Amino acid sequence: MEFIDEMHFLQMKKNFTRYLITSALPYANGPIHIGHLAGVYVPSDIYVRYLRQRGKEVISICGSDEHGVPITLKARQEGVTPQNIVDRYHEVNKKAFQEFGITFDIYSRTSNKIHYETASEFFKILYEKGIFIEKTTRQYFDEEANAFLADRYITGTCPHCGNGNAYGDQCEQCGSSLSPQELIDPVSTISGNKPVLKETTHWYLPLDRYEKWLRKWILEDHKEWKPNVFGQCKSWLDQGLQPRAVSRDLDWGVPVPVEGAEGKVLYVWFDAPIGYISATKELTGKWEKYWKDESTRMIHFIGKDNIVFHCIIFPCMLKAEGSYILPDNIPANEFLNLENEKISTSRNWAVWLHEYLEDFPGKQDVLRYVLCANAPESKDNDFTWNDFQNRNNNELVAILGNFVNRTIVLTHNYFKGCVPEISDLLKTDSEVLDEIRNIASRVTDSLENFRFREAVKLTMDLARLGNKYLADTEPWKLIKTDEARVKTILNISLQITANLSILMDPFLPFSMEKLRNFISFNEISWDLLGSHELLKAGHQIHNAGLLFEKIEDEQIRAQKDKLLITRKNHLKEEPVKEQKPEISFEDFSKMDMRTATIIHAEKVPKTKKLIKMQVDTGMDKRTIVSGIAEYYDPASLIGRKVCVLTNLAARKIKGIESQGMILLSENPDGTLHFVTPADEAVNGAEIN
Repeated sequence: MEFIDEMHFLQMKKNFTRYLITSALPYANGPIHIGHLAGVYVPSDIYVRYLRQRGKEVISICGSDEHGVPITLKARQEGVTPQNIVDRYHEVNKKAFQEFGITFDIYSRTSNKIHYETASEFFKILYEKGIFIEKTTRQYFDEEANAFLADRYITGTCPHCGNGNAYGDQCEQCGSSLSPQELIDPVSTISGNKPVLKETTHWYLPLDRYEKWLRKWILEDHKEWKPNVFGQCKSWLDQGLQPRAVSRDLDWGVPVPVEGAEGKVLYVWFDAPIGYISATKELTGKWEKYWKDESTRMIHFIGKDNIVFHCIIFPCMLKAEGSYILPDNIPANEFLNLENEKISTSRNWAVWLHEYLEDFPGKQDVLRYVLCANAPESKDNDFTWNDFQNRNNNELVAILGNFVNRTIVLTHNYFKGCVPEISDLLKTDSEVLDEIRNIASRVTDSLENFRFREAVKLTMDLARLGNKYLADTEPWKLIKTDEARVKTILNISLQITANLSILMDPFLPFSMEKLRNFISFNEISWDLLGSHELLKAGHQIHNAGLLFEKIEDEQIRAQKDKLLITRKNHLKEEPVKEQKPEISFEDFSKMDMRTATIIHAEKVPKTKKLIKMQVDTGMDKRTIVSGIAEYYDPASLIGRKVCVLTNLAARKIKGIESQGMILLSENPDGTLHFVTPADEAVNGAEIN
């Protein structure tokens, strides 16, 4: 295409000849949900399909991440082995990906023999080169279970917010990152006993040694990375890197392949990305050209929770090994929420892919379109069933489907399905033909720069252009007086249709295959885009069918009801917390609780759950920090009446002095809700 020459393509500049595309390996401890799809797998598949249409040599790599604590926790909960868990969900997810149209060249698994061999070999190379630091530290040990405890096997009280159910690595109420030894009154989740500290030896990757190199490689050489990725990397580097353990005490995983390491396995963060390499080995004997040839462009598609592992840790591993290429780009997305709430697998608050495929048979493209059009590319975004219905009915049906149907029906009505010839072109016709090329050029630029939301909107703009062109020219009126003009109009409309079948294919592969059958057109090469002769005069097309069907209110109501039932059932299953120890009336009378109004609210930067609020207590205006960002948007809080414990000693949370505590009710599932005073209560009114 001529317009490609006008654009700056990074891969052309670097003379890449092939592509290695990896998609984050999903944990095999549960099924795939829409958050996974929007964050990683839909954008990855769009890009891979686009590259294939460009005629590029490309392989797409993915598979199940089958090691780590989430697997062992799931197995313990169900009373089965970790292998039972990974076998089940590997098959569920592999089948769902295939039915959804995700075109991986291989979907492997990290429990395969070839992965164990590859991961062990990688570790030994670094070990023999003297890369690792060997350190003995004191870690929590469960004497009854006779096992060292992974972070998630320890719970206790958060030292920052007082949450009594914080994990050893994070408090999910205030969002603070923790270490197990920071917890107050730690408890083993295996036995319920208090763990003891015991010495254990592990190997560490000295990330700090690579900090100078990383600063240049990321902050100078890869300024084109997405702002959210670049910013998180800079934040990590500015805080200073520390050595990170590559082994842990666990009985599930790749055994550490050195003497004296019995009972130790490779840490999953070290093990999992090597899964990309082992999967490539499994796919092809020529794996090294994808991993060790500088003319290969490697791109990782991940979610934001994997940025540090793919942008800092895995590159350090590859750099330390010495013979591998490094990723050229890592386009990570943010998180997708569901109906204004964070997706939660433990609470079953999710739309599961395998269930969607059962509930909406033949509508893979609808979900692909909605997740791309609403992708969380630069910030967290929200999926709602109403938006899903509206985008299907008002865009796929009313814009794309309507244009295609009108064009094909009119061609059959007036010219028996034979593509008519163009006679004289008016200025408006030439402008439309130019705009086809312009849109194709802009979509190409958007895809090259991983702006998939923009790309799918521009592609839909081509269908909008077609509808407007038909509406403006009104061939149904002209047919009686100017058949030659109608022939030109329908020829151009059919060229738009053929271009759409190529341009929209990465986004809607099932529907575009159906469309190409309608118009008897089998080409999907990107190089053909912009042509106004894709369908030659005299070409015979088939009758039109429905590309998309309306989604009725009843179908949407059923999905909302399913979520409502999920929420209610989960609340029933969760036991109400036991009553706290008895206190005296004198103790209670010491608490000064007042009604107040929130007058300002904002999210605390670099935290997931903290909101900083200014409240008017009637006595003063003070700052309070609360871990409610998962449940409330800061803008929605302004003007809200709340109950405040005003005489609680001030304490610093993330460097902010919090002067009190807002009263909240906490459901058994952990969801939080304000305890709201009556409207007539004035600021400063005492709560007795």
